[in-house]
Amino acid sequence: MKTTRRNFVKRGTTLVMGTGASFLFPMELLATFRKTVSPNDRIQVGLVGCKGMGFANLSSMLKISEVEVVALCDVDRNILEQRTADLEKAGFKKPKWYSDYRKLLEDSDVDIVIIGTPDHWHCLQLTDALRAGKDVYCEKPIANSIQESNIMLKTVTNSDRVVQIGQWQRSQPHFVDAINYVHSGKLGQIRLAKAWAYQGWMSSIPVLPNGPVPQGVDYDMWLGPAPKRPFNPHRFHFNFRWFWDYAGGLMTDWGVHLIDYALYGMQASTPKSVMAIGGKFAYPDDAQEAPDTLQTVYEFDGFSILWEHATGIDGGNYGRDHGIAFIGNNGTLVLDRSGWQVISEVAHDGFRKIPENKLIEELPLQENEGNGLDLHTQNFIDVVKSRDTSALKAPIKVGYDAAFVCHMGNVAYKTGNRIYWDATAGKFTDSKANEFINTSYKNGWKLPKI
Repeated sequence: MKTTRRNFVKRGTTLVMGTGASFLFPMELLATFRKTVSPNDRIQVGLVGCKGMGFANLSSMLKISEVEVVALCDVDRNILEQRTADLEKAGFKKPKWYSDYRKLLEDSDVDIVIIGTPDHWHCLQLTDALRAGKDVYCEKPIANSIQESNIMLKTVTNSDRVVQIGQWQRSQPHFVDAINYVHSGKLGQIRLAKAWAYQGWMSSIPVLPNGPVPQGVDYDMWLGPAPKRPFNPHRFHFNFRWFWDYAGGLMTDWGVHLIDYALYGMQASTPKSVMAIGGKFAYPDDAQEAPDTLQTVYEFDGFSILWEHATGIDGGNYGRDHGIAFIGNNGTLVLDRSGWQVISEVAHDGFRKIPENKLIEELPLQENEGNGLDLHTQNFIDVVKSRDTSALKAPIKVGYDAAFVCHMGNVAYKTGNRIYWDATAGKFTDSKANEFINTSYKNGWKLPKI
């Protein structure tokens, strides 16, 4: 079959989009449908962090003809070369190259900054970009700690810049339809929401010896405010997700997407208490630090939210390797990236079920349509032009709530306790838990001031 934009996009929506690679659009095809735009109408973008979702976000934005890429920043020169070659396939001239994001922020040609770096960099780069007068599309999770999340929320709130967080499911139509159904009340009283990620594609990360920094990599800049450590290939690039210095494991990698929708459906933000249990049960002797198996329970008034994750297996709830379920007295709505469905409860006569007497109408799978990432970046560009930040699908508060709850889960796991949040004091009631709120920046880097 001949590849066209239309059939590629249609085919692409069937993918389970777990990594940046799943979103990448063929550059050769991109060149065929971009329209000529007046220089006065162009919106010029600089990308910081070019390997994974950062480049996927850029590729999505470049489907919008007004958007031009003028700068790439990465600590790995090999990635800069690779992404420039990708862009040249679409007819783009070579962007300016930077290895230090601060130099990119000084570039007056850059209107928008896409932040696609590891989580431990997000707070510094977002706050610096806002102070440089740039609009920002920032990858999720917004930060690697509760303290950084607080700083980012306050900084964005006090800024006149446009900031969209990369929780693109907020723009995916079938996710929106599912939440509208949840909010309709048809499920009855919802006592439990579940969110889970069972990732069968994730295998063990073998322990490798430290080694030399690859040629072309500015490793000190990659570490930035994280603790100084020798270079290890299994802590670098994609695998940074599984090490506490840089990220929060599957809890923050997938959790911010799925717990976000559990919170959205339940119209909730901060839980009263959290408890978590898990560990490295599947691969106890491998390199990663974050748990490969985890169950976390969040207590709210009148309901709870349960998060589960596991690596190396796909056998999640309702036969889905990821998803969200809203369990009500009348029925359950199950939602994932492929679509959503409603399963009815059945009446009882006091002794047994009456299968033919369903409490609500069941709905078969309502399938995913459209590309959530493309809709999300289009929403961002629309708001950049209109300056109406109320129209953003994932403003900073959405990113903040999801990251905050996920970090709470990791804190509960690290302490081994059921921990309680004191909203008035802005901290936990457990002194051990409070040790995990703040971040200590290293190597001369300073935590941004509010």
